[in-house]
Amino acid sequence: MDTKYITIDGKSLTIKSSMEIVQKNLKIRLSADAVKKINLSRKLVEKWINENVPVYGITTGFGEFKDVMISKEDTEQLQKNLILSHSAGVGAYIPDIIVRLMLLFRINSLAKGYSGVRLELLEFMIDFFNSGIVPLVPSQGSVGCSGDLAPLSHLALVMIGEGMCKYDGEVMSGAEGLELAGLKPISLKAKEGLALTNGTQMMSAYLCKSIYDAENLSKLADLSAAFSVEALMCTDKAFAEVIQMLRPHNGQIQTARNLRKILAKSDIMKSHKHCGKVQDSYSIRCVPQVHGAVKDTIAYCKKILETEINSTTDNPLIIPEKNDHFEGGNFHGEPLALIADFLAIAVSELASVAERRVFRLVDGSLSGLPRFLTKHGGLNSGLMIAQYTAAAIVSENKVLCHPASVDSVPTSANQEDHNSMGSIASRKCYDVINNVKKVIAIEFLTASQGLDFLKPLKPGIGVYEGYKLIRSKLDFMEKDRIVGNDIAKTMEVIFDENFLQKVESATGKLY
Repeated sequence: MDTKYITIDGKSLTIKSSMEIVQKNLKIRLSADAVKKINLSRKLVEKWINENVPVYGITTGFGEFKDVMISKEDTEQLQKNLILSHSAGVGAYIPDIIVRLMLLFRINSLAKGYSGVRLELLEFMIDFFNSGIVPLVPSQGSVGCSGDLAPLSHLALVMIGEGMCKYDGEVMSGAEGLELAGLKPISLKAKEGLALTNGTQMMSAYLCKSIYDAENLSKLADLSAAFSVEALMCTDKAFAEVIQMLRPHNGQIQTARNLRKILAKSDIMKSHKHCGKVQDSYSIRCVPQVHGAVKDTIAYCKKILETEINSTTDNPLIIPEKNDHFEGGNFHGEPLALIADFLAIAVSELASVAERRVFRLVDGSLSGLPRFLTKHGGLNSGLMIAQYTAAAIVSENKVLCHPASVDSVPTSANQEDHNSMGSIASRKCYDVINNVKKVIAIEFLTASQGLDFLKPLKPGIGVYEGYKLIRSKLDFMEKDRIVGNDIAKTMEVIFDENFLQKVESATGKLY
């Protein structure tokens, strides 16, 4: 890997490398092989234009206007009109990091060399990306077929000197942003407006961030569950390897292994080894089975998405090897719509089961701890309402997890008669995962308070390391204070990238 530039070749991006590029503002460049492929497909496009061959979106109109021939003289206007007319998005703007991923994935798709665009367009897009300009892209308007047309059109608007953007954190017109970045608006040639807007990059971008976060959240959920195991004085017998090997799902095996590592050398566990308690509730005993199923779902979704971000998803496709063009449906978002719904449903379960553990922690009759984890109940409510918040979020997620992919509304005079609604699914998934983060933080907060009541007994090595980090920023709640602030501070601690690293320095790598 070059120390200054990440090479884009249309086939090598991963979720991890993509997130690293946008989070660290790394610069990109095209591979030599990509340059060759781009030039080959463009030669064919130029040939068909000169010969007035009817090719969808190149010498014809779009959608229902597929049979309307466009003269060579009107080609550039056709492409600009496409961007202007398709910029019909509404609603809140897409987060900057998602917009950056959209642009990166569009560049990577075009770099495969099957879209028929000029090398000049890709070079401009790379300069645009490297400049740090972030177009303002409304989040609503895509039905997840013919690609994410409206969002990608708003992305392209700024490239032609229209629309709005951010540059150095300031909101301004697209024309002004280009000027400050030292760039001139690009004039789109044949096929290029279509190539910029016809793809699944909005869905892919939301899912990239969601899967990346979900992998991290999955490990954090194992750790927060272990906090509860200790605070509730539960047994670790259900996490024994022999049990998992009799039902050897990968995620289940990984989760149980994580728990054993995190709970190793626990004084709390030793203190009640012969207490006579036979078994714990499902929310404790079945952590490997529940969290493990989520891990397996994340792994499946990751495989699908990493195929997608290295694919060509526009139409028509220009195939130099066959000296031909093919009108197809690679823009259809069904693969992403389904995994977005699946991922949302799966990750929501991390919050659902965590909230049940939080409930047990604050109910003194179940936990054996002071009611609502406060020394002076009555005068103080303690962490009573933290559980309400977790319950509210879990309930909200139940609504958000209703699948979008089961719906379809026809568009373009029934030419586009089945749509994936993948953009809706991916946005909901992103919201679900952000909600789950809050519930996991509440479990860390309540379980840490519970652990304080068990002192001087020390928890397992992973729990203890995480507990120390939380307590370095957040004191034991001796009396009532603003609980929302405590939840926010807990989130700051646990979602700091150093948090899991420090825990893993004690436990070894978690999965």
